[in-house]
Amino acid sequence: MQEKFKQPPKPQRQPRENRRNRAAMAEADQDSGAASNEIPGTSPEPVLQTANTCNSNQDTGIVDIDGGALEGGGQVLRNTVSFSCLLQRPVRVYNVRAGRSKPGLRPQHLTGIMLTREVCHGRLEGGSVGSTEIQFHPGNIQHGNYTADTGTAGSICLLLQVAIPCLVYADGPTNLTLKGGTNADMAPQLDHMTMVFKPIAEKFGMRFDCRVIRRGYYPKGGGEVKVTCHPTKQLSAVTMTDRGDIKQIYGLSFVAGVLPVRVAHVMAKVAESIIHKEYKDVSVNIDVVKEVSAVGTGTGIVLVAETTTGCFLGGTALGKKGKQAEQVGQEAAEELINNLYHGGCVDDYIQDQIILLMALAKGKSTVRIGALSLHTETAIHVAKQLTEANFKITEINKGATLIECDGIGLVNSQVGS
Repeated sequence: MQEKFKQPPKPQRQPRENRRNRAAMAEADQDSGAASNEIPGTSPEPVLQTANTCNSNQDTGIVDIDGGALEGGGQVLRNTVSFSCLLQRPVRVYNVRAGRSKPGLRPQHLTGIMLTREVCHGRLEGGSVGSTEIQFHPGNIQHGNYTADTGTAGSICLLLQVAIPCLVYADGPTNLTLKGGTNADMAPQLDHMTMVFKPIAEKFGMRFDCRVIRRGYYPKGGGEVKVTCHPTKQLSAVTMTDRGDIKQIYGLSFVAGVLPVRVAHVMAKVAESIIHKEYKDVSVNIDVVKEVSAVGTGTGIVLVAETTTGCFLGGTALGKKGKQAEQVGQEAAEELINNLYHGGCVDDYIQDQIILLMALAKGKSTVRIGALSLHTETAIHVAKQLTEANFKITEINKGATLIECDGIGLVNSQVGS
């Protein structure tokens, strides 16, 4: 059993520039060439027609959402479509991604919406690359086997972010085959989602399994991931206010394509050295991997700190041409350390991703985070527009914030208790 490490209190570091502002985390145009607007291979299994999954306040009118509000990127679109699907509320999103250098739908955003449309047998208007306005009319969420392909290096994680919240309210287990980029710059790495987001989501009662068949890197993409989503009756509120002590730090340092495995060893060695300067007595175990099945050449590192109270915080970095392996390892280690210094129970990439879960859950969720990000403000803004969830934000100090949310307790009427 890992010996617990009681770390002394540390002064708050001045936050360095948050890499979420790198074109706002996953909104970069990672796409290579034109992409199909279709989702090939979609083949839902036959299901029994059951009662609507969701909203006691069913609204036949269309809810208008400004896609350019606050952060003004794809997150507004993803959260809006997820809530629309879950609550059976038709929506119109205008000014889609107005805050980006290339406004409108990119292939990865469109693919995510089309996947959600298939999942709930809904109707989409304005579904084309470059569109700055869509209307989404949801139907009933149904389990089945679905395939979605960005046709580019667009992030698979963005597909997961919009689809998984809906599928836990399906009438049975659902299998997804998702194709695109597994580790793309300006986007969550798939490994961060499985190693950091997944255990946190499980605290709410969200369960999904994810298996990488093939890695895909910029510019071609070509990655493939198999996902199984398990339905739940109702998500539960969580309380995460005590970060606890660091129990262990582990991670993955990888290379694929023409890069030699020594590059991954260098990244891991540098990251471990930097971490040990701050946390001398914490166990650090970073696996080094040469990816066998991959499209393209890529390299990166994902680090995870697990605490004694069951918190998971990450730090990630990707390599690119002209970027030294030492720099990649240093970048990931510093990001992890910065996430640990603010004392929050989730890292800066996760704080906005749990807002939707807090809004849907039964009861009052309370989560301590670092400084409130614009992404999180945006997620709360969308949740307030589409649900009756009640949020309260309290600034503990300049670098620490408490988010409280009285969730709507959405019940999945398609599954038994």
